[in-house]
Amino acid sequence: MAASVAIRQLAEGDALETLTALLHRAYASLGARGLNYTAVDQSVEETARRIAQGVCAVATLDSVLVGTVLARGGPNLRSTSRWYQQPNVASAGQLAVDPAYQGRGIGSSLVAWAEQWAKSRGYAEIAVDTAEPADHLKRFYTARGYRFVEIVQWQGKRYRSVVLSKSLMEAP
Repeated sequence: MAASVAIRQLAEGDALETLTALLHRAYASLGARGLNYTAVDQSVEETARRIAQGVCAVATLDSVLVGTVLARGGPNLRSTSRWYQQPNVASAGQLAVDPAYQGRGIGSSLVAWAEQWAKSRGYAEIAVDTAEPADHLKRFYTARGYRFVEIVQWQGKRYRSVVLSKSLMEAP
């Protein structure tokens, strides 16, 4: 019988070194394309700093860390994105699935976890951003109901990012 993936909040005993190494593996192909996402080479200290800004979930399979996502409440008044500054908009980021486990629905499950986290806290929308040239990631999000909101240029990035958002409100 195949084991199932479990998604849970990051626990105090989880090694940030392991999480950081997962991020590096998951973002390596993007980095090879010249897209300097923070997760391509962030330090363990940067992983901890980013996690402190929200709630981190991890996906495990047979106790092996295979994925992660970070959910954050809004508004983010320090963001240069006008959308992220909205009080009813939560966000998700640092989505990563180990390349050896991609294509199994783990990323979709992590995104669903972040959506449920935001919805349970009363947010009307959840937003994500990704590099404009990362067409496969834009397709991943749009297939899950996300729509284009704006283009932003994050400080220090060699690419523009697209902000995509999804309504968490029930349709009438």
